[in-house]
Amino acid sequence: MKRGGKECMGFTLIELMIVIAIIGILAAIAVPQFSKYREKSMDSHAKAALRNLAVAQEHYYYYHSIYTADRGALSAVTGWTLTNDVILGILAANINSWSATARHQKSPSTFTYSSSEGGLK
Repeated sequence: MKRGGKECMGFTLIELMIVIAIIGILAAIAVPQFSKYREKSMDSHAKAALRNLAVAQEHYYYYHSIYTADRGALSAVTGWTLTNDVILGILAANINSWSATARHQKSPSTFTYSSSEGGLK
């Protein structure tokens, strides 16, 4: 396209501003969704740690007829290990039941597993 006898190349300021506005709108939509998906992923990791603990507790109970609050004993008997990014605490364990909580280091959500109350809450 020619303007005033010169051939114009490139974009106008309006065109660039419109493109930047569209990118801004898309980013405003995408970033919160990404954060939600990331938090859900971290929460799933904590829940999986509790489910793996439940399997290890049942395995331990099968051999010793009691649940344990000792993570070292669980590891020795069942081979259960915990990843570094999940904070897990066994709250109570006795001959009848056990309970524990877990959360991912980067997530605010805490999950509880209680064998006497039916599992994960």
